[in-house]
Amino acid sequence: MIPKEIIRKVRQIEIKTQNVVNSILSGEYHSAFKGQGMEFSEVRSYVEGDDVRTIDWNVTARTGEPHVKKFIEERELTVMFLVDASASGDFGSDEKFKSEIAVELCALLAFSAIKNNDRVGLVIFTSEIEKFVPPKKGKNHVLRVIRELLYFKPHKRGTQIGEALKFLNRVQKKSAVVFVVSDFLDRNYESPFRIASKKHDLIAVTLSDPREKHFSESGLIEVEDPETGEVILIDSGSRQFRARYAESFGKREREVHAFLRSVGIDEIPVSTHEDYVEPLVKFFKKREKIMA
Repeated sequence: MIPKEIIRKVRQIEIKTQNVVNSILSGEYHSAFKGQGMEFSEVRSYVEGDDVRTIDWNVTARTGEPHVKKFIEERELTVMFLVDASASGDFGSDEKFKSEIAVELCALLAFSAIKNNDRVGLVIFTSEIEKFVPPKKGKNHVLRVIRELLYFKPHKRGTQIGEALKFLNRVQKKSAVVFVVSDFLDRNYESPFRIASKKHDLIAVTLSDPREKHFSESGLIEVEDPETGEVILIDSGSRQFRARYAESFGKREREVHAFLRSVGIDEIPVSTHEDYVEPLVKFFKKREKIMA
């Protein structure tokens, strides 16, 4: 039995995202992704200017008139969401946590996908694979995906992006468009990323919050690592400590950005303090230019 609060929240997200899909992303999504190739449509009579390589010689010989094969783009795609449900997602210094932004963003992309008759699937992961929803079409399936993201309670606290990508390669045999939604507070995922990118169209959605990057000056405070549970005492009043922390966090962010660029993986940076629609539109327009 799904709680009424979850049903109400799903409905709210559906209304919000559908409005954005219909008013802003209607044509952007379709233009951003290529189909899986070309499929045969029909045979028609040859007209001047047609590519001679498309001539259907069997039909031409049978009718005595030149005919060509007509092809259309095989548009149908599989869109997979690999969503990080580790404990670090339960952080946000504004109105929403990173995990809440992740749900809304996935909903927006999922509704865009089904509007184009694409299949949608979901992998929820922490330090292990926690939930797998095989890709299917249709609005009801997308609503199920959103419910899973809202209702799901992870068993683990840590993160292993690499394991999620290895699992994806095992269960998704055909090429897919894959959105990896995470704050990327993880290590040793580079090799699985490279391997998966050879088979799938990977897009990294990097979630962040400004307060993660800088400590406010509050004196001695206890800080708990949400993923390991380790608690340490720090002196946030120390200017030297705050500078070291900001530099360390900034270095880690730069390493993530540099790695993604080095393997040709597109990134959609999303902050809890900013509207996530704008970076999505920017990403789609960039893709549209590449595909043109």
